[in-house]
Amino acid sequence: MTTSSKPHALVEKMANIPWQQFPGHFGGALSKALVGPGNADTHRMDFRISRYAPAAFVEEHVHKIQEQVYYVLEGEGVLTTDDEKHLMRPHDYVYVPPGVRHSFTNTGTNGLVFLVVTTPTDDEQEMR
Repeated sequence: MTTSSKPHALVEKMANIPWQQFPGHFGGALSKALVGPGNADTHRMDFRISRYAPAAFVEEHVHKIQEQVYYVLEGEGVLTTDDEKHLMRPHDYVYVPPGVRHSFTNTGTNGLVFLVVTTPTDDEQEMR
């Protein structure tokens, strides 16, 4: 007999999620993985809040199939897409399609806080 489990909503307090420094992130570039395969029944979405200390950064990289949206809440930093530099401040956002080289550095004197949505969660496989 097979039973199907009904999907359920994830309701959580951000304080319960630990800060992590993911690979390719340096100098206090920390994130909390709020929604993703680790805590929700999804392989389509990774949702994080990030806080970069002054001078912290994610190194330049490119995604094969993943798409990303960054939305700045506090602070300022320089986002590089291919060879263009963009000063990002609160309420600025960017959509980064697959194949675009990008990096993000906190160039301010305070923390740079931003939201990141990535889809799909795996850069090697198409969404299911």
